[in-house]
Amino acid sequence: MLFMVIERYKNRDAKSVYHRFKEKGRMMPEGLQYVGSWVEDNFDRCFQLMECEDPALFQQWLVHWEDLADFEIVHVVSSAEAADAALSGRDLPGVPPSAGQR
Repeated sequence: MLFMVIERYKNRDAKSVYHRFKEKGRMMPEGLQYVGSWVEDNFDRCFQLMECEDPALFQQWLVHWEDLADFEIVHVVSSAEAADAALSGRDLPGVPPSAGQR
């Protein structure tokens, strides 16, 4: 499953986030995969695309970053998958309620 992680730097302090990343890496649990990221030009937000089969893994990862940023995690699908579902009248696959998203 794909997830868009919207990270809001506290006090627009991207420097602290990058400093920790440089020292410790992403600190992601096994099974959570980083795909790519984009940062707003005012350092307000970072948009990270991640992939995993168990959304509960996000809880383990966020523990390392919650002091520096606030997070919104959104399950996403490709545009092609969304178009196919919309045109065929199918629902898109959702995340199981037990996944404990933030």
